[in-house]
Amino acid sequence: MPTVFITGANRGLGLEFARQYAADGWTVIATARDPEAATELKGTGAEVIALETTDPAGLDALQATLGDRPIDVMIANAGMLGPQTFDRAGWSDTFMTNVIAPTELAIRLKGNVLASEQRKMIALSSTLGSIAGNDGGGLLAYRSSKAALNAAWRSLSIDWKDSGLALAMVHPGWVKTDMGGPGAQIDAATSITGFRAVIANLSPSQSGSFLDYQGNRLEW
Repeated sequence: MPTVFITGANRGLGLEFARQYAADGWTVIATARDPEAATELKGTGAEVIALETTDPAGLDALQATLGDRPIDVMIANAGMLGPQTFDRAGWSDTFMTNVIAPTELAIRLKGNVLASEQRKMIALSSTLGSIAGNDGGGLLAYRSSKAALNAAWRSLSIDWKDSGLALAMVHPGWVKTDMGGPGAQIDAATSITGFRAVIANLSPSQSGSFLDYQGNRLEW
């Protein structure tokens, strides 16, 4: 069976990814900052690995643990909202978590994904990272970090265009999670069901695309 690797899978969308892929018989490798506390994640049958995505030593340990295991779908899910007003340190932390960490992870795990049959890398993005679609302002750290994530992964897709890899940045919708809040439009199960269909249909010719969970192309 294929293998999916998911960061930040102890709650919210990451946990729902783990549930759905495990239910379909996939091998699920999932990360959490504190595996001992990730009881729901363990209940899915996932292999749980400790990881703080912003820690280079943690990434070294992850690579040592994974070795040359093939990963069909790598999902960079871990992220943060960041400060909602200007905060220099908070903005820096948001960029580290939402841009640098998932991009470094993609670079480090490129060989594992190349060794698989499906060869797909997915970053959770957001319509709030669309410059063209920004007519509401606010959320300086989060908006700019998602725009930067899109730019970085778009560049990776171009740099790796002859490799057979398929990369995409996908907006999951406004989802009822800790980040999305109870007033959001859809639940996690709806988002991830659609999201997984987008992943399943993703081809190398679409690499570098900015999509929503229904497969629609989004404005940059």
